[in-house]
Amino acid sequence: MYGQNYIDINANVDVGSKTIAIKQTIVYKNNTKDSLSTIYLHDWNNSYSTKSTPLAKRFEEEFSTKFHLAKSEQRGFTLITDIRDNEGNTNLNFQYLDEHPDVLKVNLNTHILPGEVYNIKLSYILVLPDATFTDYGFTKNKDFELKYWYITPAVYDGKWHYYSNKNLDDLFIPKSDIKITIEHPLNYRPTSELDLISAQPNLDTRTQTTIYFGKDRIDTYLALQKFPLFRSVQTDDLILVSNINERGLPGPDKAILTDKIARFLRDNLGQYPHNRLLVSRIDYNKNPLYGLNQLPDFLRPFPDQFQYELKLLKTALKKYIDNILLLNPRKEHWLSEGLQIYFMIQYVEAYYPDMKLLGTLANLWGVKAFHAADVDFNFQYFLYSMEIARKNRDQPLTTSKDSLIKFNANIAGRYKAGVGLNYLSKFTDDIDLTETITTFLKENKLNQHAKISDFETFLNSKTSKDIDWFFTDFVGTRKKIDFKIKSVETTEDSIKVTVKNKRKNSMPISLFSISNDSIIGKRWVENIKTTKTITLPKDETEKFVLDYYNVIPEFNQRDNYKAVNGSFINNKPLQVRLFKDIEDPYYNQVFLMPLIEFNNIYDGLTLGTKIYNKTILRKRLNYRFSPQYATKSNTLTGGFSVFYTHNIENKNLFDITYGINAGYQSFAEDAFFTRIRPTISFSFRNDKDFRADQIDNITARFVSINRDVGENAVVEINEPDYNVFNLRYTHFNPGRINFSSFSTDLQLANNFSKLSMSYEFRKLTKSNRNINLRLFAGIFLNNDTDPDSDFFSFALDRPTDYLFDLNYLGRSEAAGLFSQQLIIAEGGFKSMLGTSFANQWMTTANFSTSIWRYIQAYGDIGLVKSKFDSAHFVYDSGVRLNLVEDFFELYFPVYSNLGWEIAAPNYGERIRFIITVDPQVLLGLFRRKWY
Repeated sequence: MYGQNYIDINANVDVGSKTIAIKQTIVYKNNTKDSLSTIYLHDWNNSYSTKSTPLAKRFEEEFSTKFHLAKSEQRGFTLITDIRDNEGNTNLNFQYLDEHPDVLKVNLNTHILPGEVYNIKLSYILVLPDATFTDYGFTKNKDFELKYWYITPAVYDGKWHYYSNKNLDDLFIPKSDIKITIEHPLNYRPTSELDLISAQPNLDTRTQTTIYFGKDRIDTYLALQKFPLFRSVQTDDLILVSNINERGLPGPDKAILTDKIARFLRDNLGQYPHNRLLVSRIDYNKNPLYGLNQLPDFLRPFPDQFQYELKLLKTALKKYIDNILLLNPRKEHWLSEGLQIYFMIQYVEAYYPDMKLLGTLANLWGVKAFHAADVDFNFQYFLYSMEIARKNRDQPLTTSKDSLIKFNANIAGRYKAGVGLNYLSKFTDDIDLTETITTFLKENKLNQHAKISDFETFLNSKTSKDIDWFFTDFVGTRKKIDFKIKSVETTEDSIKVTVKNKRKNSMPISLFSISNDSIIGKRWVENIKTTKTITLPKDETEKFVLDYYNVIPEFNQRDNYKAVNGSFINNKPLQVRLFKDIEDPYYNQVFLMPLIEFNNIYDGLTLGTKIYNKTILRKRLNYRFSPQYATKSNTLTGGFSVFYTHNIENKNLFDITYGINAGYQSFAEDAFFTRIRPTISFSFRNDKDFRADQIDNITARFVSINRDVGENAVVEINEPDYNVFNLRYTHFNPGRINFSSFSTDLQLANNFSKLSMSYEFRKLTKSNRNINLRLFAGIFLNNDTDPDSDFFSFALDRPTDYLFDLNYLGRSEAAGLFSQQLIIAEGGFKSMLGTSFANQWMTTANFSTSIWRYIQAYGDIGLVKSKFDSAHFVYDSGVRLNLVEDFFELYFPVYSNLGWEIAAPNYGERIRFIITVDPQVLLGLFRRKWY
């Protein structure tokens, strides 16, 4: 009697216990040719049940501890009382899968034959999680935000497609007819995309029974709120329900914009199959407008109307497409995400063709000179997608969504897909790609069997052009698009243009002929394996340009220009700009930036200028020259660096960087050092799993140090200038729950050689206790340095840092506040003991553990051995305030070899602190969860 799956839910809401008691019937139809003896059900509410679920591990990977530190009552789970068969008389055996504790395997009493249906009756209680984790669950206002809340079948199409919840909003389920009967307190109001059948209040029990029904549904988000902010706008095509807001924009204006968006959706995506389209603020917050659109209202350079319009458009496009194109959202996500961005590009081109990336800022004096003020609003999609490609962190669009790093999953991947579809649209100039996509969506609306391969077949049937490159190279690989005009040769009657493909792919490129800054010709060049020469009639062309309108997401656009007659300067003139800018392929760019820095207490504030070529997008070759004036030492300081990076794709060795840097600054009062440091480094990662985030690095460098001491210097130099060859290996596995690092360091100099190793392990246990263990061992292979000097010795608590690697604010201070700065290196002790150095060997262990929240106890032990002396056993202990680990910490010594330090006079001089003032290091706190 059922044409497809049917789900009937009777739910009773208890606000006090934040639970929902559910009695549910699932009528599952076997639409395959196989006989089924088991069925798999998604129970994503149970993904919050422990600290070891895939969802919990996802939070850990993105450096979030909010779930791990939450109390047990804040995490949700599902309590299943029974699962019965067709007649409701026989209990069915079921179990949660070991690797998927939010997926149920139910063993059926009888097989489901092809075309047959099977009734499963379930009784269970949902204990809802706090909404602080994923925005869904029980909110702090005691409202209910419900998504993926009830148990639902997985998709079977010859094999079962079941996945764990990883906060990606990508549950893959078969479409079903759904009836929800929910009993809730009378003062709560439900909101759903399903059709409202009835709402029956009961004044005696102060409850209301609300019934919803919907056909062919996969999304049943339901909000149950005391003071709902959802508003409905009736358009000609559907009712759009939303609580997305924009302060300052009148209601009538919102209604007009909503109707405008609804028409756009209908015209480009086809008629919506349901009466109501619900888009929530949560939907938007999970995938917002990035860039300047995220600035506060008083800073945002876009009109309120434009801001609201794009917020609603972006969210509605995603919801609309997901509800009509029933692809696997974990494995085939790129098409729906790409269509979302593609149609956003079309919308802005149609209605806001003059909108700039910087909005109204583009018209300000001073800003107008930047190339960023010239580019259109849609340029951001290229910019963000290329940002990750230049970092060599991009992933194929076909990568499973749960294997993408966060930046790719939320931003770069979908932007690349949208830009790619726009690229394909320009290339397939024999068809209207937008109309073709619209036809495909109409023909495959609510088709549970639709695949991306069907989309490829459909496009191929409509265009005469070869578009295999799009699905094989552009979508399926990390191959970059990178062409250059190798040469232009002229004869009496023709021009020969040779285009070089710098990458191994089959993607096409557009070639434009320019005369007097006007386009006089355009053609597509295809199938360029290495180089391809095109012979054109001689005309008035002055310059040839690849991809003149920057439609193609090309990796390097700086070599896309070639003058017919002229030198390198004619091709790309020099451009000098104040401050960093977006890369302008028309010019060879050089940037100037005023510098105000504080590197140490001896130089004080340094004022100067940075001359460099680094744009917003990373380049392979980067140089920097930064002359500065130190206001305290009254000296010219600064430095320069030149580095080149090779990005290697599809290999564990992914980065080779080499270059040289040099610097000159103070290391004490009236004492200066010059450091020259050529370096080469090799970086390795797991090329099969970018989310693993484990990095191995081998660095070789030659450090040359020269020091100058003035008449007023308070330090003496007892060692001559020196050169050190340094070879270092590091393994780094970052994480907030589990962290480890290992390093070895070899140093070779004229009068000494030394080898050291360190290992650090941090763990946040399930009982929320921090455990930190660090081990260090170092030995001199030979040491012919002055035995009365510890300049090159291993240090117990404060390394001399003769290679000038560490960011000491007062590296030569023997007393005062800055002498108490602590950088955990070598011995890693906190107390300043009498035996502070070792010129033969040293081994130490540093340990700390939680007492309460950020308050920890620490202890250090070690053996220190110098020449002509026996080994000394050293130890210290105390209290650590771990405010921001590695960035701001305080250490209070209690007991050590010196006795009870806490009772010693001038105790304040014994307190140590860790502080980081480098902005780039601080930015790493933000970057690490995205990359």
